[in-house]
Amino acid sequence: MSLAAIPAQAPGEAVLRRQRVRESSARTYARSFPIVPVRANGMTVEGADGRRYLDCLSGAGTLALGHNHPVVLEAIRRTLDSGAPLHLLDLATAEKDDFTTALFESLPPEFAARARVHFCGPAGTDAVEAALKLMQTATGRSGALAFTGAYHGMTAGALALTGNTAVKEPLPSGGDVVRLPYPYGYRCPFGVGGDAGADLSATYVERLLDDPSGGVTTPAAMVLEAVQGEGGVVPAPDGWLRAMRRITAERGIPLIVDEVQTGVGRTGRMWAVERSGVVPDAMVLSKAIGGSLPLAVVVYREDYDGWRPGAHTGTFRGNTLAMAAGAATLRYVAAHGLAERAAVVGDRLTSRLRDLATELPAIGDVRGRGLMLGVELVDAAAEPDSCGARPADPAFAVRVREACLERGLIVELGGRHDAVLRLLPPLTITDEQAAAVFDRLADAIASVSSVSSVSSTPSSAAAGSAGSAGVSGSAGSPASGRDDAVAARGAESVREGR
Repeated sequence: MSLAAIPAQAPGEAVLRRQRVRESSARTYARSFPIVPVRANGMTVEGADGRRYLDCLSGAGTLALGHNHPVVLEAIRRTLDSGAPLHLLDLATAEKDDFTTALFESLPPEFAARARVHFCGPAGTDAVEAALKLMQTATGRSGALAFTGAYHGMTAGALALTGNTAVKEPLPSGGDVVRLPYPYGYRCPFGVGGDAGADLSATYVERLLDDPSGGVTTPAAMVLEAVQGEGGVVPAPDGWLRAMRRITAERGIPLIVDEVQTGVGRTGRMWAVERSGVVPDAMVLSKAIGGSLPLAVVVYREDYDGWRPGAHTGTFRGNTLAMAAGAATLRYVAAHGLAERAAVVGDRLTSRLRDLATELPAIGDVRGRGLMLGVELVDAAAEPDSCGARPADPAFAVRVREACLERGLIVELGGRHDAVLRLLPPLTITDEQAAAVFDRLADAIASVSSVSSVSSTPSSAAAGSAGSAGVSGSAGSPASGRDDAVAARGAESVREGR
């Protein structure tokens, strides 16, 4: 065969092939998105093949300001040019002092007034481990209270708190954790849904802890997420969060709130707990606080600072670049009202997606806070349960994710059955980008719904026109059929990166 006859290899294909051969079977996102990003700016990612994508994953919520934001790059360059040491364990530096100041300025004032901070290492799971150890040291107790649907990390203690059984089953027990029911309106653990389900959850927790034969010894802490991320973007009702604070305070149980994914404006408030007014005993922070670089801390009430020197250490807890980028990010989010902006754009997207759900029965539920949104996909032909929820359809969700990628939209799955499309766009998303996200997502769901219905019964036209309604524009075209111009526009904008 002549060289001319050898088919040309797609750009980046060799990189993907080497990744498959060299990296572990545990890789995840690389399986969902077989692309090789070479450039990124804001919300746009460009692959080695020249295609552009709108990124609604944002490093699993790490990129509050999107990719390569100028304020982050300037902070990094300034630090590099200053000659500051890049790694100093836990020694005091001007960069650490500035980051700590910015962090404390961003925290709820009542919490910050009596807080201490411990730098843990590069990942949120490290901060969860530190928070658990801190409370075990302070209380002299072991064990913890955690919730169904929880995700707190992959190291031993954090994994014990995590609810996902698939990642826990191959391993020995990670500790004494009592699992409590998290209020999940669409799939209520009590089969009633709504406020009644949240009230039952609070009552159950309180009575279990007070039952002398309930089998629960007083734990070192309760750990919860104000909005469960990996669990399917499930927001806790404010009243339920206040009940957990009251229950734990009355029984001398420290309350740890995991804000790794919800923090830095993501949910429409700088910190998710602010919506309910809850003041926890500790907050676990990572992801966005490093301005896209690895950084994790636990902030806690000074009453619990019973550690001796060296009680919890970590080689990479002194990441100077991450502290500089993190301080710049925290201040930019606050100065430009990006948390408030997230609330406004998130409400628009939620409203449009709920309208879309009336046209596409495969959308079972739309929920979230701010720019942390979840769209749960279900088997539209199945019978609903007592709460009106239909069975999750993970296979359908995978096809929708693939259809989104074909349309230039990166969106990942999560939830109890991996059937929830999770939207985590940067807080800097424009109205035009939000409209494009909706168009592409709606068109993907409608397209897969149409294909699925062909295999069973003739499809009604109701699922057709989903992709034509923008977030800030007028209502979509009639339900008599999908607007071909919208589909063409979506395909074209893959290249344009709108």
